[in-house]
Amino acid sequence: MRILSASARAAAALTRFSIALAAAGMLAFIAYQVVMRYVVGAASFWSEEAAVLLFSWTVLGGFALGVHEGFHVRLALLPDRLPGPLRGALRRLLDATTAALGLFLAWSGWRFLDITAGSVSAAIGYPTEILNALAIACGALTALFGLERALGPEGARRA
Repeated sequence: MRILSASARAAAALTRFSIALAAAGMLAFIAYQVVMRYVVGAASFWSEEAAVLLFSWTVLGGFALGVHEGFHVRLALLPDRLPGPLRGALRRLLDATTAALGLFLAWSGWRFLDITAGSVSAAIGYPTEILNALAIACGALTALFGLERALGPEGARRA
């Protein structure tokens, strides 16, 4: 369990850092695009596509990080009305289900990556495998964080 918790904490820290970098890069590309279009008068052909790529990681990485940090959306009407032991068991079950859905997302992303292999983006020409691999990374992180919460000593701690 210690290895799982340490791995999840390290992955969460790396994810948090990469999301911050992606968000900063996305904002820089959008600012560049606005300046080029409205100040210089020459629209950039690549900045929008680069911003969308970074936005994709910001959203998918944030989704996975939400599982780790517990800031994802949840309905608490039923769990909060249950007695302590049942509430903990339900939360563990929900976290295990979240981990299973993360594995499904990673598997589906892998299949989609295989189907779209060899494609390139329209403007920049980067391999679309980069964009499609983000689903695999999000799914793997979601599975890791969900498993950590489901097996954690605090029984799926909640904020």
